[in-house]
Amino acid sequence: MPKSTSIYPLYSAISKGEISGFTVPAINIRTLTYDFARIIFRIMNEKSIGALIFEISPTEMQYTDQSLSQYAGSIMKAAEDENYDGPVFLQGDHFQINKTNFNKDRNKEVERIQNLINEALNANFLNIDIDSSTLVSLGEKDINIAQKDNFEVTSLLTKYIREVQEEEIVSIGGEIGHIGDRNSTLGDLEAFMQGFSANISGIGLSKISVATGSTHGGTLLPSGELEKVKINFKELESLGRIAREKYGLGGVVQHGASTLPKEFFSKFKNAGTLEIHLSTGFQNTIYDNMNPSLREEIYRWIGKNCKDEWEEGWSKDQFIYRCRKKAFGPFKDKISNMSDKEKEPILKSLEEELRFLFESFGIWGTKEYAKICEKKKN
Repeated sequence: MPKSTSIYPLYSAISKGEISGFTVPAINIRTLTYDFARIIFRIMNEKSIGALIFEISPTEMQYTDQSLSQYAGSIMKAAEDENYDGPVFLQGDHFQINKTNFNKDRNKEVERIQNLINEALNANFLNIDIDSSTLVSLGEKDINIAQKDNFEVTSLLTKYIREVQEEEIVSIGGEIGHIGDRNSTLGDLEAFMQGFSANISGIGLSKISVATGSTHGGTLLPSGELEKVKINFKELESLGRIAREKYGLGGVVQHGASTLPKEFFSKFKNAGTLEIHLSTGFQNTIYDNMNPSLREEIYRWIGKNCKDEWEEGWSKDQFIYRCRKKAFGPFKDKISNMSDKEKEPILKSLEEELRFLFESFGIWGTKEYAKICEKKKN
């Protein structure tokens, strides 16, 4: 039987240099969750894959109308129906501090995240990414001061998780640079980790997310093409190496990657990137292969219900691109209840995309490594 577990033992082994050679994909599924997950587990069985994460963020929970327990239920049912017998890694992505709320009432905002953590643990999510990078003061010249609120809140929430976790050690991630802002530097990493370590005794983080030039969802240009970005792979490799060798982490995490050019993906493995987060690219594939009549119905809904989000200078296509994720909740039933014939081109295209990505990340045959994460029975 498949079992939800923590990826902490695998990341610990990677931090010690005992295992290497692949990048773990963390996949956010925004719609067709059960169908999508079945494809993933089918490939995992075929290619003996174990190093893979299923994740969802609080904002995604809202606009896709999926609670943590519902998401976990869909993933685990898919694993069971595909007879997958390895560990399943469920992750709470971007458990993010709201800076405005934090400045108004620090304790109340931290308590909100603590409640979210409790909800995640109750739903058997044993991997949690804390994101207080929103608190980094980008204009502050002293990087220790710039990272202070970030490392203090991350350490506070890490202590909380360690207090409330049960037998299994939860894998916890931190974040030193808000994705989409300036790129992270070695100084940022040092300032964060030194401040964090001074506040933590015992087991701390498994990994750290860094900003390297990408943005969540990518940026659609007026021409209809996605903006080309430059990922600093040299810096990514350097930050990951220091994270492992000096601070005992599994390495660094790349966000906002699914819309990058295809030739980029194998470079993450070569740069020693620990984990890579993927979501919007799959969303684009779903919309591109959707029944045109349903897609147009969704776009009309967006035009009517999301018009307050239109920014000056946007084209209609840019507006639709930025807002169409918001339709997954309101159209959840219509999308899920599509006929098999309507789903077929979507699922086929997703499978092709997944196979390419999994091969690029080098995760074929990683099931034997993931086995070390299975909880030992007394």
